[in-house]
Amino acid sequence: MLVNATHIAYLHTCNRKLWLFSHGIQMEHTSDIVSEGKLIGETSYSDRSEKYTELQLGNVKIDFYDARNKVVHEVKKSDKVEGAHIAQVKYYLYRLRQAGVNGAIGIIEYPKLRQREEVLLAEKDIHAICGWEADIQRICESDICPAVIHAQICKSCSYQDFCYVGEED
Repeated sequence: MLVNATHIAYLHTCNRKLWLFSHGIQMEHTSDIVSEGKLIGETSYSDRSEKYTELQLGNVKIDFYDARNKVVHEVKKSDKVEGAHIAQVKYYLYRLRQAGVNGAIGIIEYPKLRQREEVLLAEKDIHAICGWEADIQRICESDICPAVIHAQICKSCSYQDFCYVGEED
């Protein structure tokens, strides 16, 4: 299995979501919250597509990459799962480094919050990422879907209806 940035983000959000996604059960297309996030990403920086390029690194796609300054730009709706966002951008930086691009940095932008977070890749992150990839392989290759985590983030997850079907409110 080829790991991509979505797998990394889901690993840091919910193992069940990761497992379901890896088994072809994708609910994002039915989620108004996901649609709103995409709209924010597409409209917050209208001139971005002219200034930056989309970069494909094997199975990983970076939507906005400033090649001249070596900056990955990632736009997010909210900072509720900021750890997952940081991990995703570190994975982009890791893959850039594997492709021979050293010294790149990431910037996570939260336009609704008017906040930005700079992300750097440290040597210790490279070792962690190798562990993340191993964890993803283990979870996704399991025959058993991980349990529902019953976390606050579940309320706004695109898989919420799937995970909680048949449960009383």
